[in-house]
Amino acid sequence: MPPKKLPQKPAETLFQPDDVLPAWRDEWQGMPEFVQEKIEPYATITVRFANQEDLAEFAELVNQRLTNRTKSIWYPELIRGKHANKRYRDES
Repeated sequence: MPPKKLPQKPAETLFQPDDVLPAWRDEWQGMPEFVQEKIEPYATITVRFANQEDLAEFAELVNQRLTNRTKSIWYPELIRGKHANKRYRDES
């Protein structure tokens, strides 16, 4: 015989939805939808180096800073925050 399921008790939260949600909902009326799409690589390869000199030579070839702790890179180099100074605003 399967064990009896106990009734589920609602989770307790610090704030109730009515305490938090209306404040931001009032400010965000009519805002355009924004979807941040994840950038997926076209291809991924594993490159192994026999020594520090080989790693340094490869770093020079791809013009990127690499260390023995570097786990991955984008080629060409992905410049993070390159759009950080961009803003959207209403013209009215």
